[in-house]
Amino acid sequence: GTTPPAAPAAAPAAAARTAGSEPASAAPSTDEVAYTLKGPQPQKFGVADGELANVLTASGSFVTRAVSGALCEGWTPTIVEGSPPPGAYTLGELGGRWLKETSDVAKFPRPSAPIKLYEFEGCPFCRKVREAVVWLDLDVQFYPCPQGGPTFREHVKNVGGKSQFPYMVDDNTGVSMYESDDIIDYLYDKYGPGKEKVPTLLRAGALTVLTAGFGLAPRMGAGSRYRPAKMPAKPITVYSYEASPFCKLVREKLVELELPHLMKTVGRGSPKRQELKDRRGTFQAPYIEDPNTGVAMFESSAIVKYLEEQYAA
Repeated sequence: GTTPPAAPAAAPAAAARTAGSEPASAAPSTDEVAYTLKGPQPQKFGVADGELANVLTASGSFVTRAVSGALCEGWTPTIVEGSPPPGAYTLGELGGRWLKETSDVAKFPRPSAPIKLYEFEGCPFCRKVREAVVWLDLDVQFYPCPQGGPTFREHVKNVGGKSQFPYMVDDNTGVSMYESDDIIDYLYDKYGPGKEKVPTLLRAGALTVLTAGFGLAPRMGAGSRYRPAKMPAKPITVYSYEASPFCKLVREKLVELELPHLMKTVGRGSPKRQELKDRRGTFQAPYIEDPNTGVAMFESSAIVKYLEEQYAA
């Protein structure tokens, strides 16, 4: 990874402070890129050869955390008679009916710039915040901070005053903060139905942390320790949601290689499921677009291999 430019003097350790900027090498880009779809065609619920054990161990959190990280706020499934409109996203059709999914996220204020989160995959406190992001259907710029990572972990220490995770920066309001519960309350107040509506699955105190930790345990710390890698000039875009074991495998690779990524969250009820279907003719997560190479790709095993070959040092 590259070394960040000199950061402002460390601010006092406090719950909220002026937002710091991320290292220039990972600044988001607004340039339009023409993407070429590479790799295998998406196969719904298919598991690549040799990947079954990884998928099963990555499913631990889905067992312990139930629907948290899978659904958007106000998710409502409706059985509709007939066939779906041409091009409409649906989970499936059966017996002349189709499943329509809606949510309340369109009612919530949307940040004009993505929220920034500094965190790492194996941290249960970080997972709580990632689940909240899915509930609220927020797009988030992730700056991975694996143990031993030379770039973003040091950046947080420099701008925030301590090496503690998760750490959130909201450039829309100039607010930054530590502490997972405070971050979740803030996101629900600013971009959701209010902090009093935070789901019980995120509010259960020690039980939330324990179930998040138990769910992560089968992966034996995958995605928590840094491996030397080349820092991309621009963040990779990932369509993903926290509860998917296939998405988790891609996230682990992104984090251990310290690769910044813009996550477009696509929990059940997210309008971005339709967005991806419009873009690619189908919906499946994970899906990546790499503006550094022009490569677009479905299928977790292919994406993990691509990231390894393209960025591992």
